[in-house]
Amino acid sequence: MSEQVSAAQRDTVSQQRADALFGGANKPRGLFRDTIRRLGRNPGAIDQDSHAIRAAPSRDHLMGADNFGRDVFSRVLYGGRKSLPVGVIAVLVSALIGVSAGLAAGYYSRWIDSLIMRAVDLMLAFPGILLAMVIVAILGTSLINLMIAVGISFIPEYTRVVRGSVLSAREAEYVTAAHVSGARARIVMFEHILPNILPPVLVLTTLEFATAIILGATLSFLGLGVKPPSPEWGNMLSDGRSMMRHYWWVSFFPGLAIMLTVVSINLLGDGLRDALDPRLRNR
Repeated sequence: MSEQVSAAQRDTVSQQRADALFGGANKPRGLFRDTIRRLGRNPGAIDQDSHAIRAAPSRDHLMGADNFGRDVFSRVLYGGRKSLPVGVIAVLVSALIGVSAGLAAGYYSRWIDSLIMRAVDLMLAFPGILLAMVIVAILGTSLINLMIAVGISFIPEYTRVVRGSVLSAREAEYVTAAHVSGARARIVMFEHILPNILPPVLVLTTLEFATAIILGATLSFLGLGVKPPSPEWGNMLSDGRSMMRHYWWVSFFPGLAIMLTVVSINLLGDGLRDALDPRLRNR
């Protein structure tokens, strides 16, 4: 009898400790279950719904659901967090390396120019997507490697544009004045020439940003970028290509997101080009 009483006392003490820790056993448990139940009834609050597999676009799923019941609208929004940074980081990588190489090639000429431009010609011998695929194959498939690969594939464009602008700018009077005043080559390049050749670089950046998004999505579509189940516009297109005939929305909306983003960036690039063109400033 004493052993049974002791066991009952231990159970009571354990229950009291649990109540003290959680603030009462019944209320939190009921509140937790009720919250989960109500959350599960709201398809917009969760990504995957087993009762909405391949559901067509509706009020509950604005862009439909895929073959796992995942809300396409939520995945398109989240996929933008992967696709857009690919363009940003890739452009930063290519601009940093390409502008520096172009400045050196255009300013110093001779053997430095020949060495840099031969390397650029070698990179241009490969199509951009093929070069990016080779780099990803060497580095491995990940989001960071995808950004690096896309960025490296755009270096030749920046190098050639900047080199051509520097070749014209170095004959300008302000460059001659900088040389006469005893300015070092680094000062002349980065403080005198670079600010005056930024307009074509900025225009190129907007155009390359749009191209980088397409190239990143293409690599993910081919399985060389962001891996499922993590959503990215390219792999979402790949997931839905086998269902296009009957469940078109799975691929249509990610493709629409890519199209609208690229068109918007290209329009911005065109407007920026017109705004920076001195021949159009008086119009």
